[in-house]
Formats: sequence, C-alpha cells, structure tokens
Amino acid sequence: MSKKSQKKSSKAPSGSPTAKKNTLKARASTQTKSAKTQRTPASKSAGTLAKAGSHKAASKQLNSSKSASAPATAKAGLAEGQKAPAFRLPRDGGDVVTLADYAGRKLVLFFYPRADTPGCTREAIDFTRLAGAFAAAGTAVLGISADPLKAQEKFRDKHGLGVPLISDEQHEMLEAYGAWGEKSMYGKSFLGILRTTILVGADGKVARIWRNVRVDGHADAVLEAARSL
Repeated sequence: MSKKSQKKSSKAPSGSPTAKKNTLKARASTQTKSAKTQRTPASKSAGTLAKAGSHKAASKQLNSSKSASAPATAKAGLAEGQKAPAFRLPRDGGDVVTLADYAGRKLVLFFYPRADTPGCTREAIDFTRLAGAFAAAGTAVLGISADPLKAQEKFRDKHGLGVPLISDEQHEMLEAYGAWGEKSMYGKSFLGILRTTILVGADGKVARIWRNVRVDGHADAVLEAARSL
C-alpha cells in the first residue's frame, strides 16, 4: 500500500473518536429536530382546543343569559269553549264593572294597547258607531287597556266614545284573557298589550277569540259573529 493511501485511511477510521463524535452530533441533531416537529403541532392543537372550549363556554353563557333575561310570554291558554275569567275593575265615570254584571248576556271585550293612539282610536270609534247594532243583538261591549281612569275619560270625551272603558293598571284581566305579553318594535322586545278581542256567550263561555287584531273592519266582523251566536 502506498504512503498516500495509508494517510487517507488513517484520517478517519470507523472506530476513531472523531467518527464517534460526528455520529453522536448527527443523532442529537436529528433528535432535536424530531422533538421540535412533535412539540409544535401539539402546542398549536392545544391552543386551538383552548379557543374552541372558551368559545363554547361563551356561547353557553350568552344563551343562559338570554334565557334568564327574556321577558315572560302572554298567558295564551284561554281557548274557545272555556269559561270566561271573572274580573272586577274600575271604568270611566268611577263605577266598578264585573263579569257577573253581564250574566245571561253576550259580551264583547276589546283590549287595546293605549288610549288616544291612532289604531286604538279608530277601533273605539268603530265599536261606538255600532253600539246600537250590538245592543239590538243582545250584546254589550267593553273596552279595556292599562291606562288610568283619567286617561280613559279624556279619551272618551275627546272622541265622543259611547262604550264603557275599563282601566286594568295591574294587568290582571289582561293576563287572564291572554292580552298581555311580549311585543317587538324597532328590533326591541318589551311587554305590552296585545290587541285582542273576546266574544263571551250568554252562557258565560268564550265563544270567539281574535288575536293580533287588525283594526280595519274588525268591529263589523265581531258584530256579525255576535249576531250569529
């Protein structure tokens, strides 16, 4: 063997310390890269799971908060054929009105949101216009809202209304007849009077219910129902 060949072969024999050192460095480098590769997705996955968990928790909190703050809905359990709920409330003029006052007679109860507003005014005027026809059909008519008596009397005098107006400031009758509940306007929800009309038969039972009333032509439709009862 030549001297040059001996020198080349003697530089890095497989069993030399230099070769072992290089091999250890290569292994360490490979292990470090492998560890980094394994750790990185794990941390990202943990972060993703944490975000997903917090999002679910927030959704539950929002849902529970929404349900907790949601206003109560109307007691719409009153149905045709059921006995009309009793009531005793003040009316314009200072008298007190009860359901028993109309025993043996047909009775129309129209619930309106607020005195002297456009829709309520038209409705009250229409029932006043037909007051004689209702009387001829053996039917009494009462208007009910949550306005105080002074507001009801001012409403009556301003428009010459000829039907008694009941004041239910505590919403007891309104709730009993399903005329009080959740409403919405301009994207906001609130509790208020739902325009509703109830026709009570001479037997004291609910004969007809009109909910979400549209004022135009409504009084005439109620009169026809009272005549056919």
